[in-house]
Amino acid sequence: MADTELTTLLGVLNSQRAHVLSIVEGLDEEALRRPVLPSGWTCLGLVHHLALDDEKFWFRAVVSGEPAAIAEILEVEENAWRPAPEKTAEEVFALYRRESELADALLAGADLEAAPGWWPDFFGNWRYDNVREVILHVITETAAHVGHLDAVRELIDGRQRLVVS
Repeated sequence: MADTELTTLLGVLNSQRAHVLSIVEGLDEEALRRPVLPSGWTCLGLVHHLALDDEKFWFRAVVSGEPAAIAEILEVEENAWRPAPEKTAEEVFALYRRESELADALLAGADLEAAPGWWPDFFGNWRYDNVREVILHVITETAAHVGHLDAVRELIDGRQRLVVS
């Protein structure tokens, strides 16, 4: 029998992931790369950030302690918020889908009470104690960014996911 809590957590996370991709659906490359807010981030940059700084970092590196993911994170020179100009939107979306699928695969049988497999030194004394806390963090982070994407999409072309009357 599947762990009900884990199933619920992954269901909520997958709902937020689907929202990320649905809110940017239909935007062309120019709109996806256009900064709308003063901070200068773009819709495409936010999806790229979610793929690398959330899915890959928190699940493949922190939860599983995957050596390749840790090495890539520690060596990366690319700013996750600013994907390389030669990366197409579809490549960024595929990266997000792939990292989400890899995360789901490693979390499928996870023990929510287990300690993270790796913890970066750059966090100092702050840490999450178990896999549950990491999953909840990624849900929160993804949901916050979904809200950002919703607002920016409305600024770009007026599209609203939920129409307010």
